[in-house]
Order: sequence, then C-alpha cells, then structure tokens
Amino acid sequence: MKMITLGSTGITVPQNAFGALPVQRVNMETAVQILRRAYEGGMRFFDTARAYSDSEEKLGNAFEGIRENLVIATKTQAQTPEDFREHLKTSLQLLKTDYIDLYQFHCADTCFRPGDGTGMYECMLEAKAAGKIRHIGLTTHKLGVARECITSGLYETLQFPLSYLSSEKELELVALCREHGMGFIAMKGLAGGLITNSRAASAFMAQFDHVLPIWGIQKLSELEEWLSFMDQPPVLDDEISRFIEKEKKELTGDFCRGCGYCMPCPAGILINSCARMSLMVRRAPSAQWLNEEWQSQMKKIEDCLHCGQCMEKCPYELNTPELLEKNYEDYKKILAGETSVG
Repeated sequence: MKMITLGSTGITVPQNAFGALPVQRVNMETAVQILRRAYEGGMRFFDTARAYSDSEEKLGNAFEGIRENLVIATKTQAQTPEDFREHLKTSLQLLKTDYIDLYQFHCADTCFRPGDGTGMYECMLEAKAAGKIRHIGLTTHKLGVARECITSGLYETLQFPLSYLSSEKELELVALCREHGMGFIAMKGLAGGLITNSRAASAFMAQFDHVLPIWGIQKLSELEEWLSFMDQPPVLDDEISRFIEKEKKELTGDFCRGCGYCMPCPAGILINSCARMSLMVRRAPSAQWLNEEWQSQMKKIEDCLHCGQCMEKCPYELNTPELLEKNYEDYKKILAGETSVG
C-alpha cells in the first residue's frame, strides 16, 4: 500500500485510513474488535471526533498500550476557548492518551486566525505548546472556508469531501493543498453511500500522493474489504477509469451530498436524506427506503415553505427545493410501480 505524508506534519501512514464515526453505532466489544483488527491489518491513521458520541472512548479502549504505534486525529466543534479546553481535556481522557497527533476544528464555517477576537486559534497554539496536540487542522464542507484556510498558511491539514464524483471546484482544493504543502484528508470517499465500488474508490485516491482517505467502517466485513487492499492496492487502470467515467455521467451534477449543513428545516423535512432519495433507492436498493416511515418523511416535502434557508446554507449551491420536488415525484412513481429500481 502506498505511503502518504500529510503535508508539513511529517505524519506518514498507508493510504488507507479508518474513519471512526460509524463505530459509535456498534457496542464496545464489537468496536474494539474492529479497531484492533484494523490496526493488525496495517491501518495506522484513525480519525474520530468529540461529536461522535462514544467513538473516542472506543478508540481509547482499543489502543491502550499501543498508542505510540498509531496516529490519532480528533476534532472539536467548540466556539469558545472555554469549550475548546473542556473538549480537549475530555478527548484526552477518553482516548487514554496525553497527546493528540492531529487536532481539527470540526465542520468549520469560518477560518479562525490569531488576533481575530475569538481566541480559538490561540487555543490551538496553547495546546500545541503544552504538548497536548502535535498538529493543527480543520474539517469543512464549505469551499470558501476551505480555500481561505489553505491560503492562510495556518493549518497543516484540510479534511474535505472527496470522491470520484467530486466537481472540478472540489478537485481544485486538492491541487491547492499540494501547492501550499498542506495534507488533504478525504472524507466521504464513497459519496455518502452513492459509490458502491470500493476498488474504484480506492484506485481514484491512489492517484494523489498527498491525499489520505478515511473510510467509514462499522462492520468487520467492510473492514476486511479495505484491508485486502493493503497488499494488493487497486490501480487506476483503463478498466476502472472507464467505470468511473460511466458513474460520473450518471451521478455528477445537482445531487445532494448529504452533508446536513441545510438542517434543520423549518418544515421538518429531512433534507439530507430526502433530497437524495432517488439515488439512494437505485444505488443502495433496500426495502427500507420504501417503508411507511420513509413515505411519511418524503410526504413532508409537500409542506416545503420555499423559505430559501436551505439554499443559503448549502455549500454546494444547490437549488434544494427543486431537488426535493424532483426526488419526491420520482419517489411517488417508484411506489406506484411506474418506475423500476432494479
């Protein structure tokens, strides 16, 4: 497996990393088993967050005694110095460590800078000087915030959605990070479930020598698939390239990435699911999408207020009310048997 160095951090790990958001959905025993197997299989970079309920605690239990052998990244959504310090203290306790390799501002909607009046970046510097964190990064879904943080020279890594369905604007961020010596951590490498070919997804990432994909894993069966690539990494050959081009023709364009920035909706619509329902029904066929609960959720689209709040919040500049309506009309046709999902 190709080794990746994350920008100026010096962190060098296999280009096959673990995203620990999903392990909050399984019990402690299962989570520890999965995490230890990931380590045994060669994964060395594990990304979690204070916001992922008990994910940090599960990492702490799994890696106690071998902490020095791996890289742990976590995140804070704190907006005040007081909360920052409390979040960091809690993360260190739960992770059973006295330092965090990479500490990230989580879902950043602004570029914190020294002297901006918030004191937030100063908190990062304070924690780094104290040895509690080693490197400073951020995660965001917003292109403008990402660009500003890259060019600021203040951050060592950017975590941003990246997959073979990404737009040119998103791919420009990858190049911009390279230009500025910044590591790029790729989240949502499977586009929130729209991509179902792990080989193609992995091969796409392999073309970049500064991009580290973190795969969200909650089952051993999923993990084993990613671990199989450690010894035999997929290559972006002609066959996979043709497959990706076919996928992009089908999926690239105005589709919801499911980031949730548009939420909450004043009309109670689960936008980040309902605005991508047509694709989910086809890409991840499951009877659950057509059950009474989801029918009820989709019906809420009829109550859309057309207030525009979702459009203002969308980092991808989508016409969300229009997208919701299109998905709803298609969903009704599927329920009526007028459209096949096979």
